[in-house]
Amino acid sequence: MVARVTLAEVDAVRTRVSDVIGRFEATVVPELERQDGYEGCYVLTTPHGKALVMTFWRDGEAAEASLENGLYAAQVQKFVTVIRSSPGRETYDVSVADTPVSSGVLRTR
Repeated sequence: MVARVTLAEVDAVRTRVSDVIGRFEATVVPELERQDGYEGCYVLTTPHGKALVMTFWRDGEAAEASLENGLYAAQVQKFVTVIRSSPGRETYDVSVADTPVSSGVLRTR
């Protein structure tokens, strides 16, 4: 399994972070779920707009395919008016996974 990590900063002066999270859930998650090899995601935010989006993929090929088919760029484009600058992106091997017990924040589909 690999994880793609995207770092971004929402312009929290002009946009509520909760609105951006809602948009992500409504428009990005369904697109991700249609991708072969997609295995889930975490979105971490601060009240001041910093965001870390971690998507999990079966393998590097599945993660790379979501870049090559334009999915990643199309999803970033949905937020271009509410982020301060172009997001950073890295891909990592998942070496340890200790999934937290749900506290009501995490959703399962």
